[in-house]
Amino acid sequence: MSVTVVFLGKLADLAGEGERQRPAPLDWEALLATLEPELATAVSGERTKVAVNGALLADKTALNAGDGDEVALLPPVSGG
Repeated sequence: MSVTVVFLGKLADLAGEGERQRPAPLDWEALLATLEPELATAVSGERTKVAVNGALLADKTALNAGDGDEVALLPPVSGG
């Protein structure tokens, strides 16, 4: 039983990979506990969004992913 955690943009650079498998179920605290300190800080930022199976969460701390779910971590978008 696992959850796929997908890192996008700058977060993929910090993670050193595009995705990781984590044991299910996975909530917000468990996710943060599995990340390196610098990555956990970046993910915890107010502007980083979380989506589960393509649906954006209004409150990322309400994360509750189960077996087979995909959790995408979306960094702030910048550009011009």
